[in-house]
Amino acid sequence: MEPNVVIVFKIENKNYLTVSDLSEKGEWKTFEINRGDDFDSFNHEEHKPRVGKGYFITQDDMNIMVEEINKHIQKCPQTLFPGEKHWSNTVSAVHIVSPEFAAGPLRVGLERPKIVIGFPDFLSIGPLRNLDEKIGQKLRNEWLHENINFEQDDYVYLNKFTNTLREIDDISDHVPIYIWCGNNADEQTGLRFILYLLRDKKNDIFIINSTKFYQRYITSKVEEQYVFSTGQIEAKNLKLIFEKSIEGKPLSDRDRKQFNKEWETLSQSKEVLRLWINDEIKGVPEHHFDTLILETIEKLHQEQGNKEFLLTARVIGEILKQMNEVIGDFFLEYRIRHLIYSGVLELKGIPKSMRHYRIRMR
Repeated sequence: MEPNVVIVFKIENKNYLTVSDLSEKGEWKTFEINRGDDFDSFNHEEHKPRVGKGYFITQDDMNIMVEEINKHIQKCPQTLFPGEKHWSNTVSAVHIVSPEFAAGPLRVGLERPKIVIGFPDFLSIGPLRNLDEKIGQKLRNEWLHENINFEQDDYVYLNKFTNTLREIDDISDHVPIYIWCGNNADEQTGLRFILYLLRDKKNDIFIINSTKFYQRYITSKVEEQYVFSTGQIEAKNLKLIFEKSIEGKPLSDRDRKQFNKEWETLSQSKEVLRLWINDEIKGVPEHHFDTLILETIEKLHQEQGNKEFLLTARVIGEILKQMNEVIGDFFLEYRIRHLIYSGVLELKGIPKSMRHYRIRMR
């Protein structure tokens, strides 16, 4: 950006960073050097920082900086923090779950010492091709950016995705790995992708089907309630499920190869919507839920007695009550916008999020 300016960021700990971390926290200092070719020999501890002058940094440049800092944290942990043990050498198990929101109850419910990695994505939607590589992540990010209102800053999704891949890669070979999943396309797709990422690791890997064990051990003790995802289960019940399933055997090499094969097939599919049908992940057309969306709006209009505009968030809430599948509200909002642009629905407001606009049938 400036040929004689050096910006120094202080790495405080081993946690990987996002663009928002750089802009909201962390210690920065700015230095000037005589010529650009002095950079290689520059040591900030031998110079005084400049005071009273700031620089505007674009999101693109911030993302480049984040990637460089995170690469350094991963590559040189002992240089940065001499004498500290790697985190995976101090825990008894690593638990991985997708999507990320399901990690919270696991962190609360499971005994320490353990690490819980929440995968920051909803893999029942969007393209999957080459997702373990930068090119696939970029293509997926572009599709999400063009279609899904995640209501977050540019690059934050990509940063968090890449950082999670780093955390998985950092797992030491001796620690057992538990992958949690429910009977839904989101978590089952995540299971296969995570196992693919772990394909070269020698760890014992266990699969805990949270919804299956919930039906076996929990629903007989409480009011009958069917759950579809790990994130629906309370922390205390996740602890019970783990205690009941801990005696299971790790995945065999044969099973691991089969899951990897299934991921390779999934990653070649062109569908951007997947459902869990008859214990299999099935790709369906992206307009699969459009009829349900329109029927729900018609029903709400009938309850009104007229065709007043309906808050989009309310419509999506009503749709989710009728579904036996874990489909994020973000995807349904995407399909509602498609029906607006297609002239089927009428819009009032600005569709920057489901809380900011209303809809009705034309």
